Amino acid sequence: MLLHQGDGLSVRAHLQFGINAVGERNLFWNFADSVAPGSGFDSDANWLELYVKPGLSFEKVLDGGGALYGKVSVVASYTLGTDAYAAEDTGRTTLEEAYLGVRLPVGEARTLDLSLGPRELKLGTGMLIANGGSSGFERGALKFGPRKAWEMSAIARLSQGPLTGTLFYIDPNETDSNDSGNELAGLDLRHDSTAGGYLGLSYVTVLESRTPYPQAAPGGLGPPTVTPGARDGLNSLNLYAGTDPFEGALAGAVFTADLAYQWNDEIDLEAWAGRVQAGYSFAGLPWSPTLTYSYQTFSGDDPDTAALERFDPLYYEGSPSAWATGSKSSMVFINSNVNAHGLALRLQPTRQDTVTLRYAHIRANELASPIQFGQATRVDTSGGTANVISGVTDAHLSDDFFVEYSRIINRNTYLTAGVSLSRPGAGIQNVVAGNVPNWTGGFINVVFNF
Repeated sequence: MLLHQGDGLSVRAHLQFGINAVGERNLFWNFADSVAPGSGFDSDANWLELYVKPGLSFEKVLDGGGALYGKVSVVASYTLGTDAYAAEDTGRTTLEEAYLGVRLPVGEARTLDLSLGPRELKLGTGMLIANGGSSGFERGALKFGPRKAWEMSAIARLSQGPLTGTLFYIDPNETDSNDSGNELAGLDLRHDSTAGGYLGLSYVTVLESRTPYPQAAPGGLGPPTVTPGARDGLNSLNLYAGTDPFEGALAGAVFTADLAYQWNDEIDLEAWAGRVQAGYSFAGLPWSPTLTYSYQTFSGDDPDTAALERFDPLYYEGSPSAWATGSKSSMVFINSNVNAHGLALRLQPTRQDTVTLRYAHIRANELASPIQFGQATRVDTSGGTANVISGVTDAHLSDDFFVEYSRIINRNTYLTAGVSLSRPGAGIQNVVAGNVPNWTGGFINVVFNF
């Protein structure tokens, strides 16, 4: 919304708000009734989420072709009812963006962009660095996740034609109940072709952190060991690439790939992860179907070594269209010690309507090793001997199905609805005795963007 324009100065107002109704049945495959029957946790939940995000931005053209710019915004969010993590009737208002920046021409073909303050920053495809703000829990709006900006950032970006180099410092906007004092810095180098392909490399180092890591017990027998502050000093490299559009027989095809390697000499950690995607658009068919296959994998800790091989996904973009491992299952498993085959079929019956069908087959990379942080630690009495184990004894975790419908009501209003089901695999079924039910749910939301 343009409020003022003149004398090289433009001022705009921004407003986004949304409402989301969510229903879940047999949350987390109804594990609460088996492993924590006295907790009072209700595995069936219905709740309503709301948020509003107003903001104000400006840009002032400077002599010599540069520009001074900035933005300030806040997020107010609330959950009415009790959500999937038992947060009830709660919400918060938090600062989202509050940054100042300057863009300066450097020579004839280069631009230097400097900014300081809370703002969004995403590297590559969002494998490691994308979601700088936490929602849910005491802040409400768990599913919406309206916060994306880092609590503090310092970003220097130098661009020349298709090449961009970004140097950054970021401090995530964590909830008060789970603030681990994380601070990160790094460098991203990227080449973008005019046709849409890209090639990039990111380096991220953790400057400070109190985040602990779990490590599998030797041989997988016993509870995991938890090392406080183990994330401190972590280094990550992420190579990412996407192809230009093909011609001829491969017209409509696209291929992308990500590869990540992590190390931390202080705790003897080496970990890896990767993803490959292949998509094809059938432009000549009714409803313009696009079919995408992906395989993504994240190393887990090998219980037969003294080293730590657990991959840390840091602040990845966790939507089903990005880096979520499954739809329902992504609420249980972070991107560590899991792999998944995924299929997505996107249909567009009209210019305003889109239907997407998603399927994910999810497995563990390491047996008897923490999947997320130590869930499924239990006593196993198979073979006549009682042993404390963590993780799963069968690699098959779950199969997730998700159908999503989106409609552009007008240029400012968007409706999205979805239903999903997670069928537990043998690894999940073996955790508890008896039948493990399917976990189902649905939502419908409307977002207004001005």
